[in-house]
Amino acid sequence: MLSMLLFGLPGGGEWVMIVLIVLVLFGGRKIPELMRGLGQGIREFNNAKSNIKSEINENIRELETQKRKELEAKTESAPENAEK
Repeated sequence: MLSMLLFGLPGGGEWVMIVLIVLVLFGGRKIPELMRGLGQGIREFNNAKSNIKSEINENIRELETQKRKELEAKTESAPENAEK
């Protein structure tokens, strides 16, 4: 499995060729705009990812609090039922 991944990754020579092709296709003036857009996209993705994580953690905390309250209510009502 690992050997398949290693063969699929570009090496040093391939990266140079990729950079040259990008320079020829987009020119030196367009590259900063492309990188800025790429940076904004990555930033938005990371913000969305952290928002989803925080929402999930918040929901987990709410569920744990509800379970704890239900358990406390059951344990408080159990001695009352035993006394009757």
